[in-house]
Amino acid sequence: MRSAERRVLMAASTSTPAASTSTAPSARHAPPDVQAQIHDLTNATVNWFQTYWLQIIIAGAIAIGIVTALYALRRLGNRLCRPGQSRGAWLTVVGRVVTKTTNYFIVMTAIKVVDNYAQTPPALDRLVTFLFTIAAVLQGAIWAREFILGTIEHKTASEHFQGETIINAMGLIRLLVSVVVFAVATVVLLDNLGVNVTGLVAGLGVGGIAIGLAAQGIFADLFAALAIIFDRPFSKGDQISFGSSTGVIEAIGLKSTRIRAYTGELRIISNKNLLDTEILNVTKRDHIRLPFTIGVAYETPAETLERIPGILRELVEEVGGKPARAGFETFGPSSLDFALLVDVPGADWSVAHPLRDRLLVSIMKRFAAEGISIPYPTQTTYTAAPDGRLIMPYADDRAQVPQRAERRMSQRG
Repeated sequence: MRSAERRVLMAASTSTPAASTSTAPSARHAPPDVQAQIHDLTNATVNWFQTYWLQIIIAGAIAIGIVTALYALRRLGNRLCRPGQSRGAWLTVVGRVVTKTTNYFIVMTAIKVVDNYAQTPPALDRLVTFLFTIAAVLQGAIWAREFILGTIEHKTASEHFQGETIINAMGLIRLLVSVVVFAVATVVLLDNLGVNVTGLVAGLGVGGIAIGLAAQGIFADLFAALAIIFDRPFSKGDQISFGSSTGVIEAIGLKSTRIRAYTGELRIISNKNLLDTEILNVTKRDHIRLPFTIGVAYETPAETLERIPGILRELVEEVGGKPARAGFETFGPSSLDFALLVDVPGADWSVAHPLRDRLLVSIMKRFAAEGISIPYPTQTTYTAAPDGRLIMPYADDRAQVPQRAERRMSQRG
């Protein structure tokens, strides 16, 4: 009987370590008890209230004041965005940014400000920091998106654009800005929460490169359209010259720009190709220059030639132009050529053309009164007889002059 009991005790003693060893790994890998953590947090919070109740009341009052001030600031932003204000004004842009402040961010900001003063327990302090980090990153992304979109509208709010380009582009621009801003916000949030974002950043970079290569033509024209929006080389209604073409801007789109040629055709050119060429904005010119070349006869006296530049300047000022240059240019084939450059203020050809006509009439009248001749181009042609003798284009008297001289010399001899 005793031997049987002894065998049972030995079996129990040998089986106990095995059981303990088998249960030890499971105890080490067991997940933390969530209920125990909640219980500890609750006890710490109760003890905190009992110990620092006065600081908690003061901190609560301060937090209420902060919340009230932030709500008042948001209401001020709403006033800046009232319908009567232009959406392109900087105050309206600031108001739109402030208006997008969320209630969650307002509350968490107030709690975070008074957190240290209220002597918050470590567990509760970590929770507040975690929630405030989420609120701050998301709110920063929202503010950044509204500020970028507001800046784009401010850049395009002009008399000539009248919002047309931005209305056409705003849907795609809003989508691109939102994707980029919130992607960056997600990476920043995960990094602040202790997550390794190296792989995520690499994946986003590879994905962006793949999308860019697949749609590089579309993105090239899109960014060219944005360059037109921000740089404003031209606006709707401007007269431009590019390459060998000229016309008036009728519409600026995301992919192309439509230009009405002076001959009536509607020319459509991609934004990228248009910006790659040299563009002359005729509408933006501050004056129109009219060039003239005036030839006078070689027989004109030298005293009269000296007075011609002053006469030309005087005539230009009389008709309302500005003489940029008036002086001798070159010895022409059949005249002495004078160059006259006249600047007409403004860019209106309906003013420049009548001024040019009046100036030409004034020059003709003044030259006629001064006895200054504007010669026709002349040319002398010489022909030869069958025997090779030249047939002069003038009277034979000139040909007899050498013969008369020979006769006189023979008579003297």
